[in-house]
Amino acid sequence: MTGTPLLELRNVNKIFGAVHVLHDVNFAVHPGQVTALVGDNGAGKSTLVKTVAGIYAADSGEQYFDGQQVNITSPKEASELGIEVVYQDLALCDNLDIVENMFLGRELKKGPLLDEATMEERARETLASLSVRTVKSVRQGVASLSGGQRQTVAIAKAVLWNSKVVLLDEPTAALGVAQTRQVLDLVRRLADQGLGVVLISHNMNDVFEVADRITALYLGRVAADVATKDVTHGQVVELITAGRSGALGLAPAATPV
Repeated sequence: MTGTPLLELRNVNKIFGAVHVLHDVNFAVHPGQVTALVGDNGAGKSTLVKTVAGIYAADSGEQYFDGQQVNITSPKEASELGIEVVYQDLALCDNLDIVENMFLGRELKKGPLLDEATMEERARETLASLSVRTVKSVRQGVASLSGGQRQTVAIAKAVLWNSKVVLLDEPTAALGVAQTRQVLDLVRRLADQGLGVVLISHNMNDVFEVADRITALYLGRVAADVATKDVTHGQVVELITAGRSGALGLAPAATPV
């Protein structure tokens, strides 16, 4: 890869007691690209995401953002840099409308009162910038939205604050065909607008449709970081389940026991 990554981890390790979860992980996210992070359950995907998001502090290694070395120790610091995570549970409140959800905890005020007009306008502009046309009104209650619409609102909430890197945790899980199509189109549009997008997914069809690169984790190690066009479904499955596929992946001596 050429150019400076928006986000880069170098030789990052994370240990919980006697369990070494991340082993010298190198991971990079480039602007305008979708990087798929894949791996079996227990491979370390969630720990890696939470380390990027500032929920966990890395025990060793280096972190860079926009070419500058950083030390992300809290979600607030990650957000201030421009890193947002959309978790699988979406963290949306059913009893609130779209605007209230998008600005939850970051409400705009005009004097002592909420600046409802500005928040509504910014919510509409953000949805429009993502070419979202399935939501009838930004004052629609989240409880009335479909799964695809809810995912769209959660993603719009993440990019509302001029984020540069967005991590999406299983964004198409439990969605139907039409809703999955809607979300994947949105993921691609995020990258086309210059954001660095990380797609965490078990769905290989989704990965191969929208990802530019694939980073495969195996037992806490990066088994491979490859351009999507250079690998097959079968090779990625082998990287996920065995840590190597032919000439790709971890060397036998480096494979965890």
